[in-house]
Amino acid sequence: MRIAIIGAGYVGLVSGACFSEFGIDVTCVDLDADKIKRLQDGEMPIYEPGLEDMVSANVKAGRLHFTTDLATAVQSADAALITVGTPSRRGEGHADLSFVYSAAEEIAKAIESFTVIITKSTVPVGTGREVSRIISKARPDADFEIVSNPEFLREGSAIDDFMRPDRVIIGLENDRAKELMQELYRPLYLIETPILFTGLETAELSKYATNAFLAAKITFINEIADLCEQVGADVYDVARGLGLDGRIGRKFLHPGPGFGGSCFPKDTMALVRTAESAGSPMRIIETVIDVNDKRKLAMAARIIDHCGGSVQGKKIAVLGLAFKPNTDDMRESASLDILPALRDAGAIIRAYDPESMEEAKKLLNGMEWCETAYEAMENADALVILTEWNEFRLLDLERCKTLLSRPLMIDLRNIYDPSAMAAAGIEYKCIGRPRVAGDATQQTGHATE
Repeated sequence: MRIAIIGAGYVGLVSGACFSEFGIDVTCVDLDADKIKRLQDGEMPIYEPGLEDMVSANVKAGRLHFTTDLATAVQSADAALITVGTPSRRGEGHADLSFVYSAAEEIAKAIESFTVIITKSTVPVGTGREVSRIISKARPDADFEIVSNPEFLREGSAIDDFMRPDRVIIGLENDRAKELMQELYRPLYLIETPILFTGLETAELSKYATNAFLAAKITFINEIADLCEQVGADVYDVARGLGLDGRIGRKFLHPGPGFGGSCFPKDTMALVRTAESAGSPMRIIETVIDVNDKRKLAMAARIIDHCGGSVQGKKIAVLGLAFKPNTDDMRESASLDILPALRDAGAIIRAYDPESMEEAKKLLNGMEWCETAYEAMENADALVILTEWNEFRLLDLERCKTLLSRPLMIDLRNIYDPSAMAAAGIEYKCIGRPRVAGDATQQTGHATE
């Protein structure tokens, strides 16, 4: 089987590498000639654990190819997968489908025999039918079928998500398309992965419903964490109690500074706009968006409060800039709201992230960029953890105390144990956990939460 993947971004590149690992002949197409040249030279345009090795192995095996020539790739393909971006339209919140529709027009020109057109991009309900209309209008003679096959890849664990998914959702209306999709995902049938065949609209909505629910779950535990601080409860014990309920589950119950990334912010907003257009408003998700936006700025105020009510002229060491670990993705990261607010309040920010520094430099001004976590801490008045990279979980606490002008750690990811930090003599501020009796805060007399 041969497939063409239109768009060599995050979804397209990961999907292409994984399908080629299944033994399928894959050609990834992108209009960005520089990106294609880099991929042909073995250079990854994104950071994703395990991706470089998988791409390299399958290129060497002759199963994975990169090109700017969409027509040639599609002409020889059994299926064409659309994996282009669907960002929010500026100021509106609706998904921008211009890249999807442009890809459909180009695919229409290239089709020579029966081809299954698979939309993996996250798209609103009705997009598949519009793609079908575009292709039919451009090529009334074209023999094709439309399939909606949304991706559920988590940045940082995308390869495992693809190779061992919880489920695969496939929306279609034709047996010929179903046969091809069954062959495409044959390796997952062998490991008994649940594969749900449904209609186009159902598949399209399933992706948005999933991301909106997970965003709501994150926002819920964040608000529970705030309540825990006020009443002396421990959010982690509350989360364990919630997670042991089979109806709820333990995942996405980790409090933090608010969700970000390439999916949740834009997909929740797109779902709200779709619901408004359909006359069925999503009030819960509207609130989730509002609460999450306000939370990020509230985290800046929290840091300032922990620093004694002012950060004017104070050095703040910041560890982590990407929206989550194991990715260099800065899109909608909490750092993009928190750090400018601290800078505007007069703080001198010394920042470090293992992978996202180059991207962060394009988006954040007025920062001091450091090459290591410990360099960032030198003579800093506080240490702030924004992203839970593994290397931040095992910091040398004695070295931290030596480097910091004040042993204050503000951990917005709760990666340390409050009792252990108190024993180490570090003033530890986290989210949703009660203060430990006899901790460094009481010993030094600094302002408490």
